[in-house]
Amino acid sequence: MKAALVGTDGTLLHEARRATDRERGADAVVETILAFAADLRAHGEEHLGESAVAAGVAVPGIVDAEKGIAVYAANLGWRDVPLRALLGERLGVPVALGHDVRTGGLAEGRIGAGRGSDRFLFVPLGTGIAGAIGIAGAIEAGAHGDAGEIGHIVVRPDGPDCSCGQRGCLETLASAAAVTRAWAAASGDPAADAADCAKAVESGDPAAVRVWQGAVDALAAGLVTALTLLDPGTLIIGGGLAEAGETLFTPLRAAVEERITFQKLPHIVPAALGDTAGCLGAGLLAWDLLSTEVSA
Repeated sequence: MKAALVGTDGTLLHEARRATDRERGADAVVETILAFAADLRAHGEEHLGESAVAAGVAVPGIVDAEKGIAVYAANLGWRDVPLRALLGERLGVPVALGHDVRTGGLAEGRIGAGRGSDRFLFVPLGTGIAGAIGIAGAIEAGAHGDAGEIGHIVVRPDGPDCSCGQRGCLETLASAAAVTRAWAAASGDPAADAADCAKAVESGDPAAVRVWQGAVDALAAGLVTALTLLDPGTLIIGGGLAEAGETLFTPLRAAVEERITFQKLPHIVPAALGDTAGCLGAGLLAWDLLSTEVSA
């Protein structure tokens, strides 16, 4: 878990990290979150001279932000956790709940790589691939809270099976996990990962180049579908795979440009906030909540 005390302008005032203790079960994870938030508030009182006035929390899985419920998270083992109410009781302040990727996208769009862009798409490339659609400084969640799931656009109908039940989804071909699998097989080294593949590409290894270009081509195909639907001004790429820098971005920009016809090519840029995006975004959710309450 990553947490922060965040100022009104999105400035990170204090940052802390703590293990989720997920091996102890779902209830222990929830209690760890509550205790972490209380400790963070106490730190602000002691070291910054004032208490936090609102809290934001971003969690993975399925989230009902409107009702404040963490509906389901396979990795954390929980179902239907009323997280907003539990945090509100523990902290005594208003609480906003958000989805981790959309919350990270909010921060990247508002104070990170998408600053100043009215329409952006944030796509983190990690174990899977997700997306956050930014419109006028806010994130579009969709009618059922599922907007932005770009990782499940089918780009190769005859491709690998996906955990969602389809075949050839983008994340089965272009996520960091997909590159790791492909490079481990191609290199014959079961311990090799996506970062190793990127290094091999940089050294000119032809097998690595084939694996890498295959992932880039699949990613470009999925992104062009997203561009056709959303027409963003800025496309922000984050997550572990983006750490390869221009080894990723140079061929990716070329592959996207090659595929577009009538679509306008957006600025394709790396994420700027790294793994602090989620907690900064949670802080922005909290400030937005206060602004809404004041205007109401």
